[in-house]
Amino acid sequence: MTTRRAVIVGGSHAGVQLAGSLRQEGWTDEITIIGEEAVLPYHRPPLSKAYLAGKHTLDELAIRSAEFYNKQDIHLVDATVEAIDRSAGLLSLSTGEEVPYDKLALCTGARPRRLPVPGVDLAGVYYLRSAADVEMIREESSPGRRVVIIGGGYIGLETAASLRALGLQVTVLEATERVLERVTAPEVSAFFDRIHRQEGVNIRTGALVEALSGDVRIREVFLSSGESIPADLVIVGIGVEPNTELAADAGLLVDNGVVIDGQSRTSDRNIMAAGDCASHDMARYGRRIRLESVPSAGEQAKVAAATICGKSKNIAALPWFWSDQYDLKLQIAGLNTGYDEVVLSGDPTRGREFTCFYLRAGELIAADCINRPRDFIFSKRAITQQLRISRAELVLAGSP
Repeated sequence: MTTRRAVIVGGSHAGVQLAGSLRQEGWTDEITIIGEEAVLPYHRPPLSKAYLAGKHTLDELAIRSAEFYNKQDIHLVDATVEAIDRSAGLLSLSTGEEVPYDKLALCTGARPRRLPVPGVDLAGVYYLRSAADVEMIREESSPGRRVVIIGGGYIGLETAASLRALGLQVTVLEATERVLERVTAPEVSAFFDRIHRQEGVNIRTGALVEALSGDVRIREVFLSSGESIPADLVIVGIGVEPNTELAADAGLLVDNGVVIDGQSRTSDRNIMAAGDCASHDMARYGRRIRLESVPSAGEQAKVAAATICGKSKNIAALPWFWSDQYDLKLQIAGLNTGYDEVVLSGDPTRGREFTCFYLRAGELIAADCINRPRDFIFSKRAITQQLRISRAELVLAGSP
């Protein structure tokens, strides 16, 4: 019998999940994961949290052990895929090799959005996406040093919390009028703003960065207001962009991510995609969405594995996310896009726990739960089942 080859591009959460799920779905032929880092695939969410704070080693972040790949006969290759020849079923690698495939999965993830100002190439300016990035930042993170974080989203705030724990002087610059403006209600933004200020972080909103300055190394950050802020190091966290160039060059359909259907198939039926690089229609939210979420990446990967094995599964799970900052565990159920009302359970102006429920036309569509795991479980169930819940019930949802 002819051996079939399943090749996964990307040593990501999605890539590792897809490989393991292929074995679970009954794929007995070759499986290869091609990744660009010469280490075992690792969990990325802790990079800006426990790993940056020095609480975990890289070995402890491994998604799976070396024994898992050996036992499951999954071959890991350290290389960059430079081109896909769909007609021949071949991948061209940076090593000069060509790798044949029968089924291909793109789990190429995303990369940090670059800051478009002068001075970004100075020494001491970093982005935070890989373990190597964190290791360079940690080497410079001596107590008392001045760090400027550009971007007040989740990555920026998580990084701020980790570096405060290491004793650095931290300033966060956010271009919009509040932190987390693109993803949360004003009440949630105000809560995190308050907490970070109480922890000693200097938060500046409406702060537009015009240039980074220094001789060879970063010395100060210039704002459009004319003000300059001294900096020993700068960390840029202004979002990510999906790695879709490989797919686009191969002629696959791309629309804010590699376009997939409900079975994780791209516009080529022999090529799947999953994770941060993929976008698909979500009927519940009435639009095409690219989710930067480990749980969503895992589900898409499981569906892709089933599709490769000729089985029928659909992407259906409710999106959910999380963020750790100081002693705060933020758990997010659903997507709040298009909300027209919020209901609060708890007081975000006092203490360190509450829930913000998001409604659209009276229906619960999302919830931000801070240190309220019961509310998170309740919200996931209610949103998934589309339960009709009164505002009074939401207010009391997390009560003992």
